[in-house]
Amino acid sequence: MFIDILTQVCVLFILILLGVLLAKIKMLGETTIKQMTDFVLTIVSPCVIIKSFVREFDPALTKKLLISFFISIVVHIGYILICHLFIHDNDKGKEKVMRFAAIFSNCGFMSIPLLEAILGDDGVFYGTSYLAIFYVIVWSYGVFLMSGKREDLSLKKIVINPGIIGIVLGLSIFFLNIPIHKAPIISEPIIFLAGLNTPLPMIIIGYHLANSKLLSAIKSFKSIFSMGLKLIIFPLLTLIGMYLCGIRGEVLVAITISASAPTAAITTMFSSKYGADTTLSVSMVSLSTIISILSMPFIITLAQSIA
Repeated sequence: MFIDILTQVCVLFILILLGVLLAKIKMLGETTIKQMTDFVLTIVSPCVIIKSFVREFDPALTKKLLISFFISIVVHIGYILICHLFIHDNDKGKEKVMRFAAIFSNCGFMSIPLLEAILGDDGVFYGTSYLAIFYVIVWSYGVFLMSGKREDLSLKKIVINPGIIGIVLGLSIFFLNIPIHKAPIISEPIIFLAGLNTPLPMIIIGYHLANSKLLSAIKSFKSIFSMGLKLIIFPLLTLIGMYLCGIRGEVLVAITISASAPTAAITTMFSSKYGADTTLSVSMVSLSTIISILSMPFIITLAQSIA
């Protein structure tokens, strides 16, 4: 089981290395990567979400989906509280980055490909709940954390973004039992676009890895502690908490996969936009991605063994 998951993670890592290579030989540039990122976020990711909801309505699936949403809310709140208790620094720019990096995972770029590879469409179906809560909290609390200004909060950004739009469309298809699968002219383009969600995000991550300064993330114990929370402590607390509450099966594994992903790439974008420590954010995103190649198989294997 561990070998199977490690294989899936290694496949993703090979695609990341391709991104590193393309960056080093100058085949990819900053403008291209930005355009690719926008394409993945606005087109590909919503298609992955919609594809996972193209199925006949089932009350049993609905119950598990609602449980997934509730768990996702609870764990994000828990992460926020723990980070405010244990992550402090005299340099507020660094403190913001370390808290943000520990709370928010790369649950779109890293988790969705793994969910699809390990659990199939059902895994993506339950994993989208974590992604939905991520989008809501990152555009509300996340913005406030980085900027420190309530006026930077925007209801429009919280409600109207590609991830939430994809989830709303997917939920509508599922709950209204719209037979998209019987209309290939609609479903096939969605399926083809969703298929790009594995290679493109990994290449994008590889590009950023090639242009990052990894050493700045290991210069202080506090940043190492923040990555430890993100990659080990939070996923294990989430897994143990779900197990003690009687959560089993695909829901337990899907939420664990989402929680065990490395630091979200949006950490760097927010750091740059709101004047936090951008250099630290890039190195933490990059280094946590590399370390996750070992940490994710271990945690996911543990989740599957007790699911």
